[in-house]
Amino acid sequence: MSPYDLSKLSILLLESSFLVRNLLIDVFDSLGVASVQSTADPEVAFDLFKAAPVDIVISDWSLDLDGMAFLRRLRTDPESPNPFVPVIICTAKSEMRDVCEARDMGMTEYLTKPVSANHIYSRIVSLIEHDRQFIKVGDFFGPDRRRHVGDPSEGKERRRAFSA
Repeated sequence: MSPYDLSKLSILLLESSFLVRNLLIDVFDSLGVASVQSTADPEVAFDLFKAAPVDIVISDWSLDLDGMAFLRRLRTDPESPNPFVPVIICTAKSEMRDVCEARDMGMTEYLTKPVSANHIYSRIVSLIEHDRQFIKVGDFFGPDRRRHVGDPSEGKERRRAFSA
């Protein structure tokens, strides 16, 4: 399934559900990810984040766990060792306003539960193949929300590309 060698990847998983956390750990194991740290506690997750380098953070966002507060902390806390870390929000929230809120908070990718191993793998591949520049504008700090395809200054879509 995996043409990429993910064995050196380090993942931090913040997930409120014990069952989902264990299922995701099994998925990462099947993908060959050697290092997965997991917890349901945002404070513990931040301590783990500070203690060892992390390549990807996957965070729940639910009634039981405020994934947006955790994301904000990763991006803006002076003690954050890597505010540029890619963050995948994995949530049952599927409304457009939720996706936009996570995007505006600085998430890198978004997954709506229930998820499959293929969905998780495709998001990891997206992070590998489409590294995005980080920007700081006003209160926003995170990956550039514009996904560039080609040169937006050419063609009949030029105005639309620059007004987004």
